[in-house]
Amino acid sequence: MAYSKLNFKRDLYHLLGPIVRRCYKAACEIGMLTNKNREASEFNSFGNGSFISFPPGTIFGKKAIAIGEDTMIGPFVSISAGMMPNQELLFDKIVQIGSRCMIGRGSHIVGHMHVEIDDDVITGPYVYITDQNHGYEDITIPIWKQYPKDKGVYIGKGSWLGTQCVILPGTYIGKNVVVAAGAVVSGEVPDFSVVAGSPAKIVKHFVDGKGWIKPT
Repeated sequence: MAYSKLNFKRDLYHLLGPIVRRCYKAACEIGMLTNKNREASEFNSFGNGSFISFPPGTIFGKKAIAIGEDTMIGPFVSISAGMMPNQELLFDKIVQIGSRCMIGRGSHIVGHMHVEIDDDVITGPYVYITDQNHGYEDITIPIWKQYPKDKGVYIGKGSWLGTQCVILPGTYIGKNVVVAAGAVVSGEVPDFSVVAGSPAKIVKHFVDGKGWIKPT
């Protein structure tokens, strides 16, 4: 049987596949951003042992982004401080990510006024955190033309944010809080709680002497 174009293509893929995968792995290692790279000096701070994986998502407003030590930021994570690149910012620090945090692949952190993620916070992939919502009160004007509203966001130490959860403007999350996958959170969440749902509600909380219990 004659050697067909299909066989040639298959054999070529088998030959080149491992090379492509090794090159991509090398590109990810080389492209990783750490505080040893010149670009890290563009950030407000970039702690020792921290890195932003390659390939990154969209990152702008670096001078107002502070990253602590030993923090891992996954690939395709977008972090923005301000509305657009090269904008004059009102605050020196708009997005603060603490030490020993892990930000999951494809997550978005959108800060216009203040987003603070305290130490030892981990997130699943595709988490969305923002401190701004569009206004919609005037029904005669398209929503995108109405003035947005900013409310700061705080995520407490040791908390865990599940895959694809959304943290809305004005949210205050206490320490060691679990946010279930897909939850949509706004308002205040007390320390040592588990929240789930859309809108998120407390499904468990810790009580001294009783442990983790469901709220009555």
